[in-house]
Amino acid sequence: MKHRIETDSMGEMRVPDNALYGAQTARALENFPISGIGFSRPFIKALGNIKSVAASANTSLGKLDASLAGPIRQAAGEVAEGKWDDQFVLDIFQTGSGTSTNMNANEVIAHRATQLASGARIHPNDHVNMGQSSNDVIPTAIHVAAADQLVHELLPSLAHLHAALAAKAEENADVVKIARTHLMDATPITLGQEISGWARQMELGMQRLRSCLPRLGELAIGGTAVGTGLNTHPEFADRVANGLSEIYGIEFAEAVNHFEAQAAQDGAVELSGQLKTLAVSLIKIANDVRLLNSGPRCGLGEISVPAVQPGSSIMPGKVNPVMAESLAQVGAQVIGNDSAIAFAGTTGLLDLNVMLPVIAHNLLESERLLAKAVRVFVDKCIAGLAANRERAASLIEWSMSMVTSLAPVIGYDRAAAIAKQAVAENKTVRQLCLEQGVLPESELDALLDPRGMLNPHG
Repeated sequence: MKHRIETDSMGEMRVPDNALYGAQTARALENFPISGIGFSRPFIKALGNIKSVAASANTSLGKLDASLAGPIRQAAGEVAEGKWDDQFVLDIFQTGSGTSTNMNANEVIAHRATQLASGARIHPNDHVNMGQSSNDVIPTAIHVAAADQLVHELLPSLAHLHAALAAKAEENADVVKIARTHLMDATPITLGQEISGWARQMELGMQRLRSCLPRLGELAIGGTAVGTGLNTHPEFADRVANGLSEIYGIEFAEAVNHFEAQAAQDGAVELSGQLKTLAVSLIKIANDVRLLNSGPRCGLGEISVPAVQPGSSIMPGKVNPVMAESLAQVGAQVIGNDSAIAFAGTTGLLDLNVMLPVIAHNLLESERLLAKAVRVFVDKCIAGLAANRERAASLIEWSMSMVTSLAPVIGYDRAAAIAKQAVAENKTVRQLCLEQGVLPESELDALLDPRGMLNPHG
């Protein structure tokens, strides 16, 4: 749909004939044509569900006639399902409270409900927005949408990655390779042990994200303009929270303190911080995959990942670890989003945060990008990751750090001298020790057996 705003002879905004939104949305549309970025599907879904449950709550409290509530619930349900997404026309860079988009929802639902009602006119403010304010609806929508994406999209994707990494760790438990600290040769490790570290990162990441749910579950709804609950029933918030819990299968509740819930966005900032931590973990894993896969002949080359596309327009046969690079870029975007959210969180000026739309956009984008990128990374990279066993074994033998196991027997200084000489003469530690008769061959073989270094307390 093309949304073009015209004015009549009196200079008043004229809404397109095929639009469900009304004059207030049209006015905002004229004022904020900034980025072309609109609110995401989970956010619009949350708005629709909030309006539907609010209508039910107001009816049960004797505030809204059932003949009006039914059409409102049906229209709001259509909004939640995405039927009218093209009617949500406003930019995220708008009034800081999100009032324009709340009214966009009120108008679309009211006009659609009027079409569905038998001759009744349903009003956007008086009926759809009954007992509500943009100042409590938009923060509620942020929490509901973020919890929805977290529980139903991101956490399942992370569980998928964790399971894949745990399986790869077990599969490669016997692949002995050289570890690297400071990107320099260190003592032996198994590929399975390295991958188990990645798996644990994901396990901890999921724990951190789940820990945010109790705060996300507190909803601002019922606070209306400034948290006092003016023009709403004292039981309204609890009934809305219970209704949303039933829809989403997530525990929601009325905010413990409505003044905190509207003046601050600490819950969103907290979740974003945990998403940033997750992004850092994922970038670390992606970079490890890139390094271990480097080569294939002139790099580390200890693993191979699936070749999903040609890697160069000029170098024939070159294949790059593009899935790891894609994941790392998503991580960079999430870290950037967190900076925007953190700054936006500081704008809780007195009794209302006035950067709610930008918080909503960046928070939900971070969740969406991570959920999708992680699942693709598992299916197109981790699932096909394979150890290059011969390469890993050969690098162990050439590592000067193998001398570490000799130090307790021959002393640190002599061991260090052997390591330096091995590098200078391009010989293995074993080869040099045999030439110099440092230890009997049988004792030397036992000390230089990399498997003996893997679990010294075993």
